[in-house]
Amino acid sequence: MPTWQQLRDAKFTEYEEASDGWGKVSNGADAARIRVDQEMSAPIRTTQKGEAQTSAERDLTRLSRNYQYLHGECGLVRTALNGLASELSGAQKKLKQALEDAAGLKFTVNEDGSVEYPRSTELPMSPGTSSSTEVARPGAPVPYLPGAGEANGDPNKGKAEDIAERISQAVNSAVEIDTRYARILRELKAPDGLAVTDDMLLDEAHDMGDVQKAVGTYLDKSSIPQGKSPGDNKKWWDGLTQEQREEYQTLYPAEIGALDGLPSATRDSSNRIVLDEAHAQVQYKIDQLGPEPEKQVVTAGGIITNPEWTAWNAMGGNKYRDQLKGMDAVRARFDQTGVDGLPPAYLLGFDLKDNGHVILANGNPDTADNTAVYVPGTKSKLAGAHGDITRMTRLWNDTNSLAPGKTNSTITWIGYDAPQSITPEAMEKHFAYDGAPKLNNFLDGLQTVQGGPDASHTTVIGHSYGSTTVGAASKAPGHFAADDIVVAGSPGMLVGDASDLDVGKNHVWSEAAHDDMVPLGGKVAHLGGYKWGVQTWHGLPYDAGPIQTVPSDEAFGAHRMAVDTGGHSGYWDEDSYSLQNQAAVVTGRYDQVVDP
Repeated sequence: MPTWQQLRDAKFTEYEEASDGWGKVSNGADAARIRVDQEMSAPIRTTQKGEAQTSAERDLTRLSRNYQYLHGECGLVRTALNGLASELSGAQKKLKQALEDAAGLKFTVNEDGSVEYPRSTELPMSPGTSSSTEVARPGAPVPYLPGAGEANGDPNKGKAEDIAERISQAVNSAVEIDTRYARILRELKAPDGLAVTDDMLLDEAHDMGDVQKAVGTYLDKSSIPQGKSPGDNKKWWDGLTQEQREEYQTLYPAEIGALDGLPSATRDSSNRIVLDEAHAQVQYKIDQLGPEPEKQVVTAGGIITNPEWTAWNAMGGNKYRDQLKGMDAVRARFDQTGVDGLPPAYLLGFDLKDNGHVILANGNPDTADNTAVYVPGTKSKLAGAHGDITRMTRLWNDTNSLAPGKTNSTITWIGYDAPQSITPEAMEKHFAYDGAPKLNNFLDGLQTVQGGPDASHTTVIGHSYGSTTVGAASKAPGHFAADDIVVAGSPGMLVGDASDLDVGKNHVWSEAAHDDMVPLGGKVAHLGGYKWGVQTWHGLPYDAGPIQTVPSDEAFGAHRMAVDTGGHSGYWDEDSYSLQNQAAVVTGRYDQVVDP
């Protein structure tokens, strides 16, 4: 059992120095991961072919994953050591205050923590008492308080008992703190080997939870802003020390990765920890379920749904498989860095809530001259992220070709809960109104980090129901943090005229393929807006009065762009006017937009 003398004389700077060392390893690992992904893997993909490329990529992917693991795990050790030093320092401070109080009263603190005090000279000696001093020990039932208790009570007795109790509490607290952190620090270790396995990532997630519980008020989760503006988030972040920022990143990565207004590199680093641990957890769950059974089986009565598949699905089989599919799409984009000049990817948002969400940027938007934010529509979710990410890599390629001397960033924003069915969900407006504040917060966050509305030319691109969400966001109170709006296959934007959108009529652009039926369907669902006016087709009037308009209507007043693709999903086909027109708007080269 430690003594109060050991607590008094302890030097906790040793823990802090050790923490600094682990912090350097954590930060160095994160920097090394970035170098591997951006400076080593990219050239391999562009200079090597065949087995040499495959082997080198496999090794570098493993190295990158190792560095990512080191970053998170060493960050937890750093935070645990800092928390230990902080809490023990608090116990030591309470002890020293008790010792100072004893010295001020000329009491003597004995080796066992008891307190020797002089009897008050105002009190008569009790019969049989030969000493003028008494000893107080911790655990007195009710310490004496002046003005309370016996009229002839000794005030020194109560003061001594109070000091003895405080000394005991400080020592006991230090023992509890030491025991609690020792257990956690023993568990913060990795097995030998060169590969980071899913089991190690599951263990890291468990370690994170233990450290979160252990550090208590040292690194208080409740201090992380919730429901605040991006400006408030940035103010909070800027008010932290660099060490505090690093600790929050590795201890609460999900919360930090979700904060609009923080630097993209910070959010990316945190969200990669979340992604890796989530992938390992979902993979474990689906492994526990076993292989997916055949969905249908042939019986004497015909083809029926396999009861085994039904049971597998009821336990989450389909959901877990879809989650893995979406997470693998994000990882695949990480692995594309350098291919055809594609810039590094930044994971600006990720979670598995509801249908799953992901926000992924091609290039760092914080420093981009041109930024495009793509909002997909009905049925968009984490599981289908591959298609949406591909659209934005294609847009980046065209944008970069059109503005080679500029820095460009194209962002896939699956940050809201989109309708998952044509009917009835896509005919309802609440998905758009619910998603609008999330989109506005994200756009405000980009603008905040970029340095203001003039720092980057920002275009928001809405496809299908995504354009309805963009419309709800643009007409919401406050400033819509974008310069241009592009919509493709829009069923309506909840306004009757382009001038009703915050960017102004001259900065609203529309694409609609001749065989895309969604604009007409949007009118059936009343997702357009109403106004008094005249509907025209190639300038010829065909309806007047109170009319409903969608962006592809001439009466809506948007710039209607040429489309040489078909259907509802072809607007991002490579080498198409549909895609090139979007790139022209994103780069602000309006004179290069091809009219219909």
